[in-house]
Amino acid sequence: MYRYKITFAYDGTNFAGFQVQPHERTVEQTLQIAVNKIAKKPTPPLGVYGSGRTDAGVHALAQVAHFDLPFDIPGDSLRRALNSILPLDILVKDAQQVSSEFHARYNAHHKRYRYRVSQGEFVDPFKRNYTAHFKYPLDVARMQQACQDLVGEHDFTSFVAAGSQTKSKVRTIFDARVWRDEHDQEILFEFSGNGFLYNQVRIMVALLLEIGSNQRPIDDIPRVLAAKDRNQARGTAPAAGLYLVDVSYND
Repeated sequence: MYRYKITFAYDGTNFAGFQVQPHERTVEQTLQIAVNKIAKKPTPPLGVYGSGRTDAGVHALAQVAHFDLPFDIPGDSLRRALNSILPLDILVKDAQQVSSEFHARYNAHHKRYRYRVSQGEFVDPFKRNYTAHFKYPLDVARMQQACQDLVGEHDFTSFVAAGSQTKSKVRTIFDARVWRDEHDQEILFEFSGNGFLYNQVRIMVALLLEIGSNQRPIDDIPRVLAAKDRNQARGTAPAAGLYLVDVSYND
């Protein structure tokens, strides 16, 4: 068997998330159908293993997955073959043969997520599936200062949604940024870290929006982290504004 790593983008609007679910259209299932078609439908079917899961409505600019094929094929030929089969809301950007020891999830060093918030007076019909909407004034400087309290190794119990099956809630955030895009009337958040919990980014964004709109003190994040209580963070930003930007691996 030959192992392949693919980097791909997808529009999450019409997917029920990444992971296979019964009677639902998912990214993982769609990729597995394409891979098995290329492999001439072997028995048992081949699996596709992603770098992580995304929820329904969440998008990816550069998600990573791996799978094994029973034959050797040039990476670019594989990329073209997959794109000829896949629906238009998934695009394979790169395909390459890798070591049989490579694992898209377990070898990932860090991930980067971006979150987009539209600040128009009303919901833009062309942005409604790709941004959250928050029409009230936001103090970007307050959010820029506050988000630095998320950087470092912390127990993010207060920032994980109910239903998470992960035992350890400790994660490290390497970088957290907030900026305003005047041209597109958007506020953008970006976080990179060694891993993220279920809904963690969306919960962090919701809390920062409360700080930016003066609904919370600017120094509230250390208190919320120390509480280890989901009720202290409260909100969850909509899925539509979230993008997996890239996944990095050690050489």
